[in-house]
Amino acid sequence: MTDLDGRVALLTGASGGIGRALGRRLIAAGVRTAFAYGSRARQADELVAESRAAGVDAAAFPGDLADPQVPMALLGATAEALGPVDLLIANAGHAVQLDYTDVDAATWERTMAVNLRAPFLLAQRALPGMVERGFGRVLFMSSVAGFTGGIVGPHYAASKAGLHGLVHYLAARVARRGVTVNALAPALIEDTGMLPATASPDNLPVGRYGRPEEVADLAMAVLGNGFVTSQVMGVDGGAHPR
Repeated sequence: MTDLDGRVALLTGASGGIGRALGRRLIAAGVRTAFAYGSRARQADELVAESRAAGVDAAAFPGDLADPQVPMALLGATAEALGPVDLLIANAGHAVQLDYTDVDAATWERTMAVNLRAPFLLAQRALPGMVERGFGRVLFMSSVAGFTGGIVGPHYAASKAGLHGLVHYLAARVARRGVTVNALAPALIEDTGMLPATASPDNLPVGRYGRPEEVADLAMAVLGNGFVTSQVMGVDGGAHPR
């Protein structure tokens, strides 16, 4: 496993349940992290305080990832505050549960912008520096809906399925330069805004919801492994065996 101590990370969606759990894992590993958030500044600021209390540099930056200018701005702010990004974790997501007959163009566009376009723009701008330095990790947060269609809606499922193609395309082009590109595909994780209102733990073979910390544990294992790339790994309680 790669020692991540002293590396620089940009974590989007840092104020959500998975983001906070993963943020704390990054702090414990000594990763200097920029915690990006949409509207909940308090949670991101708390992570910064926890990081500094542990003797690890950190910063928090706001940004609406539906704006195509925000990915570049976040990478620039991170580089200025902490240094070039070694670990890019595109965790922010947008999910509005709707039947396919009720999805309008604005909902479709915002879902695609946050869930698919923003991760691509972040990776597009971060990967060349990683390649040049000979080290990098890109981790997208997908969903089991990218495999099964899920229950949130077609807009959400399509955005997450798009991430899977993006993983495979990018990973093949940077793998020989010490850079990995992967995704996690959680399902029904409690204490997150992504948990659909109609969800039930009875839908999962394990009979319970997942915990954000369980997603964070696998994320850290992937970030620390230089041999795992071009993979989309489920964290779904057996919902989609493959």
